[in-house]
Amino acid sequence: MPHPDIALIGAGRWGRNHLRNLKEMGRLARVVDPDPEVCAAGQKDHPELTWSTDTDPVWNDPAIKGVVIAAPAALHFDLAGKALSQGRHALVEKPLALTAARGRELTELADKQGLHLMVGHVLRYHPAVETLKEIVDSGRLGRIRYIYSNRLNIGRLRTEENVLWSFAPHDISLILMLMDDVAPTGVHASGGAYLNPDIFDTTLTVMDFPSGVRAHVFVSWLHPFKEQKLVVVGSEQMAVFDDTSKEKLFLYPHRIKWEHGRIPVAEKADYQVVPVPEGQPLSRELAHFCACVDGGTRPLTDGREAVRVLDVLEQAEEALKGAKG
Repeated sequence: MPHPDIALIGAGRWGRNHLRNLKEMGRLARVVDPDPEVCAAGQKDHPELTWSTDTDPVWNDPAIKGVVIAAPAALHFDLAGKALSQGRHALVEKPLALTAARGRELTELADKQGLHLMVGHVLRYHPAVETLKEIVDSGRLGRIRYIYSNRLNIGRLRTEENVLWSFAPHDISLILMLMDDVAPTGVHASGGAYLNPDIFDTTLTVMDFPSGVRAHVFVSWLHPFKEQKLVVVGSEQMAVFDDTSKEKLFLYPHRIKWEHGRIPVAEKADYQVVPVPEGQPLSRELAHFCACVDGGTRPLTDGREAVRVLDVLEQAEEALKGAKG
């Protein structure tokens, strides 16, 4: 039987989802949130959990073996460093840190301590994404030519981070996965800061890979409707992961025919829905983290994977600053 040995730091907008899932798994023991009102309400709704406004009780509790950090991004480095230095495995929401150098520092600390460090790139645990990876690796799409993603919405506008750091980590992680974790040879970015002159709310990031594949990530929180799509264009077929659709994964067996050897003509074909296994990405991610805490596996999205994403984000951020002048 599972026993409560996980602490959650941050019970806000996204932390509440961690709380619900960890509680259902029987693994959640403690919750930390700096807001006394959040703690008071949480204690009322979840009296079986121990609540506090500071983290000291977590470090003083020998029953706690792992910590899930769902705090603001600016606090990730300090909180993860504290957890690791106190001998706890850590799952940190994206981004792992605000610089690649600090991400490497946390990764090295985890290695030194013999602990697991995991980042919450939750879409890596999506059944449709796992199926897409299998399709790409099988060669069914042919030679990969181009990958692009759109993560667009009108909704919660951040003031502490721009849309690149808020939305793009998920898609950068997926693209790097599809490219077998090969680093891009070039990263370019452009964007606009329309609501706040210091915070980009729309960005387009382009990555060039050694194989000749080019990928782009378009993110915006100034969009009239929600769209979350990843498109992989191959020489034989095209695949679409649409996270807002009931059916999540589609194949389009379009072909290009060359007339007279020199005129390209598109031959369109009906799309096919690809069946994918059942499962919620966050619950699968947390189950994976618990398995890591139990010693049965290593994190799929570990510190090294997080640093690869941070490297791309940093290059894109530099390009945005350069374009802004």
